[in-house]
Amino acid sequence: MATGVVDRTKNGEREKKKKQKTIVFLHPDLGIGGAERLVVDAAVGLQRKGCKVVIFTSHCDPGHCFDEARDGTLDVRVRGNTLVPPSILGRFSILCAILRQIHLILSIAVFSSELSDINPTGFFVDQLSAGLPLLSFLRPQTPIFFYCHFPDLLLVQNRNSSLFKRLYRIPFDALEQWSMGFATTTAVNSGFTKSIVAKTWPGYPAEKLRIVYPCINTSSLPTGGVGDDRRQPLKWSNSGEKSVILSINRFERKKNIGLAVQAFALLPVGENVSYHSDLVGLCEGLGLKSATVKTVVSALNSSIEDVDVLFLLSVPNALKEILLKSAKLLVYTPKEEHFGIVPLEAMLRGVPVLAADSGGPLETVVEGKTGWLRAGEPELWADVMERVVGEMTEEELKRMGEEGKRRVRENFAETEMAGRLEGIFEEMDGMERIQNGLLGAVFVVMAVVMGAVGVVAGLWLVKTW
Repeated sequence: MATGVVDRTKNGEREKKKKQKTIVFLHPDLGIGGAERLVVDAAVGLQRKGCKVVIFTSHCDPGHCFDEARDGTLDVRVRGNTLVPPSILGRFSILCAILRQIHLILSIAVFSSELSDINPTGFFVDQLSAGLPLLSFLRPQTPIFFYCHFPDLLLVQNRNSSLFKRLYRIPFDALEQWSMGFATTTAVNSGFTKSIVAKTWPGYPAEKLRIVYPCINTSSLPTGGVGDDRRQPLKWSNSGEKSVILSINRFERKKNIGLAVQAFALLPVGENVSYHSDLVGLCEGLGLKSATVKTVVSALNSSIEDVDVLFLLSVPNALKEILLKSAKLLVYTPKEEHFGIVPLEAMLRGVPVLAADSGGPLETVVEGKTGWLRAGEPELWADVMERVVGEMTEEELKRMGEEGKRRVRENFAETEMAGRLEGIFEEMDGMERIQNGLLGAVFVVMAVVMGAVGVVAGLWLVKTW
């Protein structure tokens, strides 16, 4: 009996300790991208676990951010945005981002007592690792969790860049690798990204790399049956029922949307503004009639009896839900996508997914159970499309849809990511801290000098670059 009392006391103390955790997030620009969605989900998840959460960012536009960042759900504070602009006449964005991060850290930790008043038990930093040495110097006993969405040096690589631009990137690429070493633990969004990080930085300690999958909210599906078992065919004007094959992506060339159009053209039935124009031209060349609509009202009121491919330039959540509810198949064309949240959104709503057999979809889509994985030949994609539209029964599609729902809820729910993060922060509490005082001080001096030289050089070079 006595032992049981002691155990309950210890469990209570551990629970109390968890609830007292205070996690400070540092994020460059809290907009509406995939990285921002992950940060918001992570912050909300940890908050629901009993943690106090404060997000510091250099920019957050209330008109261009997720609801949780503006409706009071999260404590979001904008700091470090008064000295350095996001870019210098449209150039040197990486230099400016680093200087803004340093300014943010100094603003809350040196020029004010804001960070001391919060007294964080852990840091969550993502996208930009340059400020980690300074953070480690100022708070050597506070563990740092860094989320690497993808190596920045690979995201900005361009073989057509000038020699000057490639030389300009060298110190920043080296800084990215070096500064990541100051994180207590580093996480990536998929096994695919982990393999890329290992290849990019072979000397980075493998034991510090963890996988934390992005999540999807499984508890707040819109009402009206979007997540139920009944597929509701979409009707436009007097066109009657159409079998909808859906692709949700930005109009960027790297998303490879043309593959979906080429595959669709083989069926028996038929990044930007410039890429959208290319896609319209592709449809014409393949004998497909296309239409483009810009608003929800025009989309729902369009008469598309003779339209094969419909391009929607704006897809708000309400329209996306209608489309997902109507779709028989979601096609996800990006090759070597780091993770990809769209397949999870479709699977949660019972829609099978056809995705590229590379990158994140290899870890989310199960071949033959929740969808299909195919190489980049249009003929292979057309074969799956034809099977779904013309051969599979509603019962077969329903069974595959149920498998998709189950997989998302069991592996990629918001509670899964929050629990994973909570466990990592618990583990970091017991890790030995590395005292980086000297290196941190050197970094501060280096950053100030680099910033001064960079700004002067930027103002001088921008006229001739």
